[in-house]
Amino acid sequence: MKKGSCASLLCALVVVVVVLAEARVTEAVTCNPLELRPCLGAFTSGQPPSAGCCDKVREQKPCLCGYIKNPNLKKFVNSPNTRKVGAACGVPYPKC
Repeated sequence: MKKGSCASLLCALVVVVVVLAEARVTEAVTCNPLELRPCLGAFTSGQPPSAGCCDKVREQKPCLCGYIKNPNLKKFVNSPNTRKVGAACGVPYPKC
């Protein structure tokens, strides 16, 4: 193989690896409010959220506007304790 073809092959391989890595990062989140179960105590009693709760809140962040727009979930998402959990986990209340 010539030097030029090896360099081209290496560049192509790097591009494929970067694209595949990026695809994993942008995998779709499954919006399911039951995923927030680790936060139930914090949502209902105002206790500080656990690390597991914060992980789930951050994971479900893209879903929050959908939860706010859902009439069955809106009252829970808009509660003061839920807003405190979001703030404690570093997830700002969404502007939908």
